[in-house]
This record gives sequence, structure tokens and C-alpha cells, in this order.
Amino acid sequence: MRHPDDDLQPPPSPGAPASGAFAPGAQTRDDRWLSALLTTAFVVLLAGALLRYVLKHGDSDRLPWIVGLSVVLAVVQVAGQARPGSRRAGRVRLAVVVACWVVVVLLAPSFAWCAVPLIHTALRLLPTRSAVALVTALATLVVLAELRLADGFDPNHLLLPPVVAALATGVFVYLTREATRRQHLIDDLVRTRRELAATERREGTLAERQRLSREIHDSLAQGLSSQNMLLQAADRQWDTDPQAARTHLRTAASIAAHGLTEARRLVHDLAPADLAEGAGLAQALATLAARESRDGLTVRFHAEGPDTHLPDQVASALLRTAQGALANIREHSGARTAALTLTCLDDTVALDVADDGRGFPAPEPGGTRDPLGDPDPLRGHGLPAIRARLRQLGGTLAIESTPGEGAVLTATIPLTPATPPAP
Repeated sequence: MRHPDDDLQPPPSPGAPASGAFAPGAQTRDDRWLSALLTTAFVVLLAGALLRYVLKHGDSDRLPWIVGLSVVLAVVQVAGQARPGSRRAGRVRLAVVVACWVVVVLLAPSFAWCAVPLIHTALRLLPTRSAVALVTALATLVVLAELRLADGFDPNHLLLPPVVAALATGVFVYLTREATRRQHLIDDLVRTRRELAATERREGTLAERQRLSREIHDSLAQGLSSQNMLLQAADRQWDTDPQAARTHLRTAASIAAHGLTEARRLVHDLAPADLAEGAGLAQALATLAARESRDGLTVRFHAEGPDTHLPDQVASALLRTAQGALANIREHSGARTAALTLTCLDDTVALDVADDGRGFPAPEPGGTRDPLGDPDPLRGHGLPAIRARLRQLGGTLAIESTPGEGAVLTATIPLTPATPPAP
């Protein structure tokens, strides 16, 4: 169990560097200012006591001893202010000063009030219990010195030194404990802020990885998949139908060129290549429909509503959705025709992707299985990626399908600021 005094500057282990707000070797500007004030007060009180003794007892045989000890006290105290050093060095100087002061007070009681700066120095350098014990001894010696100087009994001489010492000690202990509590609070806040920043960095990194995986899936992976299918078809027809094989090769080369453009754009700013030249989403979707109209699949594009300039993130998300949906239609649905319909309203933009393929059972709401994806777990990334991308923009994804009757995928994104739903 911790003792209350443990909250106050415990002495460092031997050889350890000084630490804490009042460590002589690690003083702040205010600490140096306070040390200079205490040193000045001590030297002034010392000079005043020495002048008083010279004026009243100039012929005393004790004068050389008192002058010598006064000089030693002043030099040690000023040297400690000029070169604070470590906590251990400060305690050694304090011990020397206290020892010399005790001898001087025994020789000349008028030096007793030089103890006031020593009380503060002791409280700043020693553990609380040791400092309180030293302060008690200093106050007792001051009382005895005052009684020696008094012509008769004066209650103030008996009460004033202990009261001053108690007040100084109490105020110092309270302020030190309060400063320690505040420092602990600051340390907790700094540690919490660092942990929060680390958590945000981890979450940001994970979110960026997920975003990159979706971008790569909807651009490079889909293109590579199409190239693979075309090259396999060309290989099968190379001997029987060379012209068709060459057509497949030319189409694969075109897809490869477009994929290269996508890859360069991904490296540059992760924007779809069809949007890179400043074309709007409608133009990009029309280009996509023309490019995907091949190998028995005809893709039509239709736009409804005003030609609204959409935010880059919205346009990119819808174009990626169309790319992913068409890639899945080509690979899995067996459709002959597909249609892209872009509808722009005042506060919403929607993209419908319909096909006349074999269809599939509609997925359960909130389900994670991708009915348009490949059973290979390394490739089934279609619908989850689309949903995640739309969710980041506050959008939704709806699917309508019946086996044998095709499917309709509808992606909707609000154009007004909205709070994205929780993942």
C-alpha cells in the first residue's frame, strides 16, 4: 500500500539522474527564479545578522569565527545557485550550510532567522518526512536562540518560529502534492492521446487497405480475369478458327492496355481511368458500356435527369460498381444484354445495372455471401466490396433477382451530407 508521502518527490536511487519538478539538475525557469530568491534572501539575512553582531559585539573574540563561517555560508549558498548540479550534490550543500548555520547560531543567536530560506531549501531537496524532521529541528533551534536574545519571557519568541515553520511546511506540502496530482493527470491524458492516435492510425491503415483491395478488385483483377478468359478462348480456337483467336487476342491486348492505364492511375491518385481526363460519370459509363459490348454481351447505357456534376468520390464509387457488376455478369450470368441506367435527382444519384441472364436467389439482407462472386474465396469479393464502398458514402445497395429471369442491381448514394451507417 502506498504511503501518502510517496506522492512527493521520492529520492532517486544512488547513481540515478535527478528527476521531478524540483530536481536541481532539471530546473525549470520558475525553479531557477525561486532558487535565486531563496539564495538572495539567505545572503541578505546573513549580512544583516553579521552587521548587527559587528555593531554590538565588535570587540568579541568570537568575531573572526563568525565572519569566517558567514563567508563560508554565503559562498556555499551562492555556488549552489550558480551550479545546481544533481540532487545528491544539493543535499550535500544543504548539510554543509545547516552545520555551519548551527555553529553560528550557537555563537551568535542573532543569526537564527537565516533558517527561513533553509526551511524552503530543505523542503525542496529532501523527502517529506526527512524535511519535516529537519524543519522541526531548525525551528527548535530558532526558538532557543530567540529566548537567549530576549530580555524576558515573550510568548512570541516561543510561538512565532514554530508557527512560521508549520505554515511554510504545510503550504509547500499541499502545493507539491497538488502539482504531483496534476502531473499524473497530464501523464494520463498524454498516454490516452497517444493510444487514441495509435488506434486511429491502425483503423486508418485497415480502412485504406480495404479501400485499396476494392479498387484493385474492381479494376486490375476484373481486367485480368477477362484477359484470362479471352486467352483461354484464343488457345482453344487457335487451330480451328485463327481469325476468332486473333480477335480474342486483340481484345485481350485492349483490356491489358486499359488495365495498364488503370494501374498507373491507381498509383497516381486511385481514380478510375475513365474519369481521369475530367469526363463526367455519364461519359465514363457510356465508354465502359461500349468497351464491355463484346463476345456475345451487348451493354447499353441510358442517363435520366439533369447532367449534374457529381463529387469525385461519388462518381468513382458508381463507376467501380458498374465495372464490378458487369464483370460478374460476363463471368457468371450467361446474359446476352445488360443495361446501365444512371438517374440523377436533386438529392440522390442512382445506378441500375440489369441483365437478362440466369439470375440467382436474392441474398439475405445484411448477408456476406456474394451470389455474383466466384466460389473461390480468393476471388469472391464483388458484392461485399460494392456494399462497403457505398456505405462509406452513406449509400445503399439493393438487388432484385429471380432464377432464370436475370437480375437488377441498384446502387443509391445521397448527394446531401449524411452520416454513413455503422459497418
